[in-house]
Amino acid sequence: MIMKGQKINDRYQIIKTIGEGGMANVYLAYDTILDRNVAVKVLRGDLATDEKFVRRFQREALSASSLSHPNIVEVYDVGEDNGLYYIVMEYIEGKHLKQLLKKRGTLTVREVVDIMIQLTDGMSAAHDSYIIHRDIKPQNIMILENGLIKITDFGIAMALNATQLTQTNSVMGSVHYLPPEQASGKGATIQSDVYSMGILMFELLTGSVPFKGDNAVEIALKHIKETIPSVRSINPNIPQSVANIVKRSTAKNLKNRYQDAREMLEDLKTCLDDSRLDEEEYEFMYPETEEKDTKTKKLVNELESSIESLEKEDVSNEKKDKEDEVRSTKITENDMKKHENKILLILAIVFTALIVIITAIVFLLPKITETKNVEIPDVSNMSVLDAEKALEKLGLVVQAETKEVNSDTIEAGNVVKTSPQNGRTVKKGSNITLYVSSGEGVYILEDLVGKNYIAQKALLESMHNLYVEVIEDEVDDITKYEKDSIISTEPASGAKLKEGDTVKLHIPDSSILYPDFTTGEYTLKEIEDFAKKYEIELEVEYVETLDYEPGTIFDQSREAGSIVASGTALQIFIASEPTDSNTEAQG
Repeated sequence: MIMKGQKINDRYQIIKTIGEGGMANVYLAYDTILDRNVAVKVLRGDLATDEKFVRRFQREALSASSLSHPNIVEVYDVGEDNGLYYIVMEYIEGKHLKQLLKKRGTLTVREVVDIMIQLTDGMSAAHDSYIIHRDIKPQNIMILENGLIKITDFGIAMALNATQLTQTNSVMGSVHYLPPEQASGKGATIQSDVYSMGILMFELLTGSVPFKGDNAVEIALKHIKETIPSVRSINPNIPQSVANIVKRSTAKNLKNRYQDAREMLEDLKTCLDDSRLDEEEYEFMYPETEEKDTKTKKLVNELESSIESLEKEDVSNEKKDKEDEVRSTKITENDMKKHENKILLILAIVFTALIVIITAIVFLLPKITETKNVEIPDVSNMSVLDAEKALEKLGLVVQAETKEVNSDTIEAGNVVKTSPQNGRTVKKGSNITLYVSSGEGVYILEDLVGKNYIAQKALLESMHNLYVEVIEDEVDDITKYEKDSIISTEPASGAKLKEGDTVKLHIPDSSILYPDFTTGEYTLKEIEDFAKKYEIELEVEYVETLDYEPGTIFDQSREAGSIVASGTALQIFIASEPTDSNTEAQG
């Protein structure tokens, strides 16, 4: 478990968890070298032991890091630290499309087209570099306040195969967007991303995915066998030109589908033109139900075999019953009389046994199988170990991962509360999460003088929940301080702070003023450094004079205390020893 404050690769300091997924967890972190917030995606521990998956993770993540496009989240770094495999990406403050859909239900046609143009533009760049996303879904598309979208999760999506679909339902989140060729166990291609984008466009326009089911297998089968309904059958106001894009991008036959994201992009750019709004419904050039290959047939047969086997078993039982009936009619009357008593006795025994069994089922089985209710006890102030024992003794399941909370009354390391809370009545076997005290939440303020105030403000607010106020102070000489550096704090370092307390960071006034270079405290080198730092054009003029010692800086063109503006010129006048003729003239 990665804790708040932990550093990855001795560089990325974890601030908080911002997302959890089936394959990786995402954390907000602070890059201590480049002074910026980043998103760090860490591969889950169970997958980190799979060498094949790790190699794929590293290879594709490195490929994704080469992508540079406004609609693709930038990948900064990929690496491994003590068994933690991670990807460092730009931190995006926004929401993903799934959250937007939950809030809005559906989007307008113009909004959908705008989003899809950005999406296909970004994916075109990826496809040009032969990079396949493999997991396009609304959860992986971020949207900013200004409407800009960012595609995330390049390089970690895993191609799904028939074995995974038949063994687990853990892929339910992605199977709604799964291309039929992947559902059939084939590898992903550039056209697989096109199919997923078509399903995403369907959902943005209608508010729901085209195929639903009780499990991943059922949904995957629909992607393979069933025709996707027209979006116009759900909303007739959608232009046919837009509906045609959804239809073509979700074609099951690859010959009917867009060849890549760029072809889909070009179609999207003109779909709302007046000349296209009333176009005819797109007709496939090739049949969608072409003869399936052997592998696809085998997969479909495997998925349907359980139903077929049950049907065959019913037919077999029925046939057997009829054969028994015919055979019984062949028994002679003498045989019937001879065995009548035995049959009656056997029937009586069987009948009695059945009554006993049925009675047991009706009266005893519900009591045996009944899950008992238990009341969650109060385990606050106990150690985690003692709390686990107390809860497990009652038949409750304690989650391995605990959560940390501050507490002024409970010692660090002890349990503060449970979720669900104590006193609640739950079924045996219910999951219980422990909230453990991290102490009273006191933070001892470090010595921040000289450090970058932007980075420290982010850390104090995010990691310690403090209110930070930045105050600009006038200083005598701005050149003595680094840009954006802290010159003092209130309270001073060593102060004990709690959540919600205020910290004032004092920094030099951002208005840079010209110092008095004629005081004798500045060398020409220092003035040149000042000019370079603030992008000033420096002109040095040597003046022959007897009024000053040679080498003395005796005048400047910009008045001391005036504001520095980059791109302006500054003249410095330095005394030099006069020549003989000038000396005689002055004498």
